[in-house]
Amino acid sequence: MLDGPIGGAAFNNEFGRPNLTGYFRTFEEVVDGEMRGYHKPIMIAGGMGSIQEQQIHKNEIPEGALLIQLGGPSLLIGLGGGAASSMDTGANSENLDFDSVQRGNPEIQRRCQEVIDRCWQYGEQNPIVSIHDVGAGGLSNAFPELVNDAGRGAIFQLRKVHLEEKGMTPMQIWSNESQERYVLAILPEDLGRFTALCERERCPFAVLGVATDDGHLQVRDDYFNNNPVDMPLEVLLGKPPRMTRDATTQTPEFRVFDASTYDLRESAFRVLRNPAVADKSFLITIGDRTVGGMTARDQMVGPWQVPVADVAVTTMGFNTYRGEAMAMGERTPAALFCAPASGRMAIGEALTNLAATDVGELGNVKLSANWMAAAGHPGEDANLYRTVEAVSELSQSLGVSIPVGKDSLSMKTVWEDNGEKKSVTAPLSLIISAFAPVEDVRKTVTPQLQAEKDTDLILIDMGHGRCRLGGSILGQVWKNMNGRAPDVESPAQLAAFFSTIQSLVRDQLLLAYHDRSDGGLFATLAEMMFA
Repeated sequence: MLDGPIGGAAFNNEFGRPNLTGYFRTFEEVVDGEMRGYHKPIMIAGGMGSIQEQQIHKNEIPEGALLIQLGGPSLLIGLGGGAASSMDTGANSENLDFDSVQRGNPEIQRRCQEVIDRCWQYGEQNPIVSIHDVGAGGLSNAFPELVNDAGRGAIFQLRKVHLEEKGMTPMQIWSNESQERYVLAILPEDLGRFTALCERERCPFAVLGVATDDGHLQVRDDYFNNNPVDMPLEVLLGKPPRMTRDATTQTPEFRVFDASTYDLRESAFRVLRNPAVADKSFLITIGDRTVGGMTARDQMVGPWQVPVADVAVTTMGFNTYRGEAMAMGERTPAALFCAPASGRMAIGEALTNLAATDVGELGNVKLSANWMAAAGHPGEDANLYRTVEAVSELSQSLGVSIPVGKDSLSMKTVWEDNGEKKSVTAPLSLIISAFAPVEDVRKTVTPQLQAEKDTDLILIDMGHGRCRLGGSILGQVWKNMNGRAPDVESPAQLAAFFSTIQSLVRDQLLLAYHDRSDGGLFATLAEMMFA
């Protein structure tokens, strides 16, 4: 609860990017006889960038192009990342757990970013022909994908890879998942210019290979005088056999949520103390929210700096009111009642948050979908399939796209305690991040009530009075996991709502705005009054 965010904020502070949005969820409840919750935690980190239109396409890599690793050296870490991410925590070996641990270096990451920035600022003279990030599988995955996308092959010199640790095997050098690295292709005649940029930014790089036209991948090892990898790329990256999985849908038994037995005063105190509703200042003040000087809207709102802002807004420069907006949405506990509903609600929350600023048409919005699930757990594969299908249908109905995302399908922890087998399984968790350009950052509405003006508070209830409490904070604080999950009933109505709020924001007719999420209308009004 503390160490993870502190580590994330430390990276954010050292890298030099403002941390302007987020969410915080705690959950651990017995549902239908099994423990569900986040014994294996989720920590999501992401960012938003801008790019010139002329830079959005990778160019064709010609034969003879130089293949470069930009960034930090190889370390004996991350070797279990791609494999361990698909295993239940506790089910794999201790060595694989240790090999999966990452060590971040924000200083090197920043140097890489500065080199890339200097390159694209050359415009049409950008020395980078094509670029690819280094993720699961390390160089063994990134380099083949870089050249295969261009229909090329490659020859690499393994011993030119920078090493931080001695004694690494060829497999460890080629496959480790050390962070802060990119692979890219440049033309030989641009090497001098690229070298000068890297030296100016003190960013390490190494020319590891050259592109060929034979579609063959060869990794040469001068130390052992052999080729540990020597194969056609189509064998490595060709169409793999289609995976099949047997999935069984499990429909949870419906039980009525009876709130009549709960004391109203005690319910209010419990809801406000739940971490999903309570003050998040301890998570926010550890991160710099103004670095760079282009923050227009951070989490803190009003004269008392209450962290209740719906949307993060930044400007595109120091002499413009145009900017970018980012917001998040998730309804993970609702997945235990209806998984597709939780996915639709995540999109709904992200959009109602984003509506607080001047982003214009709904089609301007782009989404990032981060999926977490316990693959193989009874009912969860079917839940994942149905939720992906539901999210796809809703996105198409709304006219918004999901161009990017991530996933982790190992959200289950298993262990033994005095010979007794125990487990905690996370609910299917979809985290949506929404992004959009902003026409005028000054037209951003916060939840701060304008007490000095004669105003009306209006509730727009897209739930049509159903008041469904399945997975709600009220249910969690009383350990009452009954009821039905809230849902997005009408995509057309959600789109109409977004358009209406945008009109009011653009004409500056809204004095305050806040979406209804955790804690319901009670918590929403409380947050607005405190702001």
